Amino acid sequence: MNIRQAKAYITDTVRLYLKKDADGEYVIPVVRQRPIFLLGAPGIGKTAIMEQVAQETGVALVSYSMTHHTRQSALGLPFISHRVYGGQETEISEYTMSEIIASIYDVMEESGIREGILFLDEINCVSETLAPSILQFLQYKTFGKHRVPGGWVIVTAGNPPEYNKSVREFDVVTMDRLRVLEVEEDYEAWKVYAKERGLHDAVTGFLDLKKEYFYRIETTVGGRSYVTARGWEDLSVILKLYEQEGLAADQTLVGQYLRNPQIAKEFSAYYDLYRKYKQEYPIEEILAGRAGKPTVEKAAAAPFDERLSLLGMLIDKVQVAIRQAMERADSLSDLSVLLKGAKAFLDRTAAAEAADLAGLLEKQEEGRRKLLESKEKANTLSASEKRRQKEVLRFLAKAQERLRPCGRESGEATFALLKEEYDVFVKKLREETEGIKAQLHGLFVFTEQAFSGGNELLILMTELTVNENSARFIGMFGCSDYQKHNEELLLSERQEILRRQIADLTQ
Repeated sequence: MNIRQAKAYITDTVRLYLKKDADGEYVIPVVRQRPIFLLGAPGIGKTAIMEQVAQETGVALVSYSMTHHTRQSALGLPFISHRVYGGQETEISEYTMSEIIASIYDVMEESGIREGILFLDEINCVSETLAPSILQFLQYKTFGKHRVPGGWVIVTAGNPPEYNKSVREFDVVTMDRLRVLEVEEDYEAWKVYAKERGLHDAVTGFLDLKKEYFYRIETTVGGRSYVTARGWEDLSVILKLYEQEGLAADQTLVGQYLRNPQIAKEFSAYYDLYRKYKQEYPIEEILAGRAGKPTVEKAAAAPFDERLSLLGMLIDKVQVAIRQAMERADSLSDLSVLLKGAKAFLDRTAAAEAADLAGLLEKQEEGRRKLLESKEKANTLSASEKRRQKEVLRFLAKAQERLRPCGRESGEATFALLKEEYDVFVKKLREETEGIKAQLHGLFVFTEQAFSGGNELLILMTELTVNENSARFIGMFGCSDYQKHNEELLLSERQEILRRQIADLTQ
């Protein structure tokens, strides 16, 4: 399976393992909750999907790489304990709590979240002295005498032996205690993730042309060479920072992330062309619907890789704006609930004053800040949710700023000020969405004019459909160009199906 399928499978497993019956007991007893073992090549995103699963299921996450652990840190340190058995005093050896188990309790104490995922990476690379304890852990969920708390799902990961000399192949006894998911690299699955995370479109543009370069590990005369999904994502981050700082990204930089000389060389050449295209094509004017005839003709006559790069730049520009707008829309939904709560408070409290309303907002702000801190400590806060919550917190702080000087004015009068702040937020989002809809229209018009008869329109439709934010945006705010072409493409698809069916009948 690919990494996206693995993520869906683990998400479902976490929800099922944490499901409780009417008596509050786990439907699947803890002893029957087999740990999951993700087996796949390095750098394909095993750790990244665990963060996403925790964020989407709302549970905490504790991650450890087992290659960093000794027997002492995993099991705890021995100490002498005084006991009395049958009236006879004796001394026995015990162990302090495992660092791993203690980390789970630390997260529960700091965040207040009682359920979570314990993710142990490189579990098949443990030292020989620790191996027997790992078997005990997988069977009984204990390190030494200390058990993993109830409500914590165990997920493990490791590389096949061909990728790591330190790998110890598990025997049948160990494997029989695991649910094994064999994960393979898959560019199309990773591309969806890349677009959602806003990775540099030069990376996805290049890989659209050279899919075979997405993941490669091989041994050459010069030694081991490798290119992984992790490498592409890290390269994307550094390229964006270099561009922001006005620095030149050369092959030496690229080669630090893509450890294959040929692929690093080809990507560097592509990236140079990408920067050239970005200077030659007026992206803002195209999206504003002001692409002149020379620009359209230049794009129409361009080779396929240049056309694809240009389209990628245009789509990326729009999707960044869409992502920001959808986060603002989600913040607005939160604010709408807050506003209704404030109105209900005023309806219940006839003598409410401005100070009371400001106090209510202050409590709301404090509660949200605590929730934000709690999720951060539990490693279950996504970057998108963090931005959205900070937007709400800024609104609450500004609203209090306006309400406090009103002193003892009536709550009804000051609610109008709160509604005014809310309306400013709504207006800003409306203007933002109208601007994006205009950009989408400009993008479709240019694609029709410059790439008439090519595959670019289909690529554009596909990108807008598979990206979660753009699909949501079009569903919420509409896009007549998208709807028109969607109907045309569906009609064309149905006709093709009919033609194939007729051909089958006449054979």
